[in-house]
Amino acid sequence: MATSRSKYKKSAVHIILIVGSLVMVGPFIWMLLTSIKTLGEATKVPPVIFPSKIQWENYVEVFTSLPFTNFYVNTVIMTGGILLGQLMLCSMAGYAFARINFPGRNILFILFLSVLMIPSQAFLIPQYLLMEKIGWLDSLQALITPGVFSAFGTFLMRQFFMTLPKELEESARIDGCNHFQIFWKIMLPLAKPGLIALSITTVLFSWKSLMWPLIVNNSMEMMPLSAGLAYLKGQHVTDYSILMAGSLLALWPVILIFVFLQKHFIEGITFTGSKG
Repeated sequence: MATSRSKYKKSAVHIILIVGSLVMVGPFIWMLLTSIKTLGEATKVPPVIFPSKIQWENYVEVFTSLPFTNFYVNTVIMTGGILLGQLMLCSMAGYAFARINFPGRNILFILFLSVLMIPSQAFLIPQYLLMEKIGWLDSLQALITPGVFSAFGTFLMRQFFMTLPKELEESARIDGCNHFQIFWKIMLPLAKPGLIALSITTVLFSWKSLMWPLIVNNSMEMMPLSAGLAYLKGQHVTDYSILMAGSLLALWPVILIFVFLQKHFIEGITFTGSKG
C-alpha cells in the first residue's frame, strides 16, 4: 500500500510539472508557429495552429524592413557596457558593505535597499534631464550609463561575500594585503558563482529594456532590439507573423545564455541566500 501511494504521489507530481512546463513553453511554441505563417493565418479566427506552407520569408522581411543588424549591435554594446559596469561597481560595493566596517555602514546599506522599493519610472525624468544636460540624448552612452550600477546587484554580491570565511581575509591581512588586494586577489576569484548570477540577471534585464530607450533616443539607428521591434507594430494593421519572427530572433541569445548557465545561476542564488 505504501509503495502504491508513493507511486501515485510521484505520478501526480510529474503530471503537475509537465502541465506547468507546457504552460511556460506554450507561448514560445505559439511564437515560433506564428512566425512561419502568413498574415491571414496569423489573424484567422478560430486560430490556425499549423501553417499550410512555411513562410521563411518572414525572417528575411525583418532584416529588409528594419535595420535589424543595427538593433543587434546596439543591444550587444548596451548590454556589454551595463554588464561590465555592474560587475565592477556592484562587486566593489558589495565587498565594502560585507567586509569593511566604516561609520554608518548599516544606515547607508538600508538607503541602498530603499531604492528597490521605488518604481523605476520615478527615475525617468531626472535621468532624462541629466542626459540632456550632458548632451548624450540619442546616443549609446545614454542607454548604458543609468544601468551601470544596481542596488539589487550590490545586495546580491554583499550576501555572497558574507558567506566567505573570514579566516581568508585575516590571513591575507597578516601577509600585508590591503582591502583592495584582498578583494581583487582573494575574494573576487571566490565570488565566481555570485558574479555569474549577477551577469545572467543583468543581461536578461538589459536585453529587454524598452521604456528608457524609447524615451532617451529618437533615431531608429540608435535603438536596441526591444525598442526596435516596436516599429513592426503598425498604427492600423500589424503583421503579427513578421513581428513574431523578429521577436524570436531577438529572444534566442538570452534563452541560450540561461540554458547553458542555469546551473551557475541557481548555485549563485543559493549561496547568496545562505547568510543574512
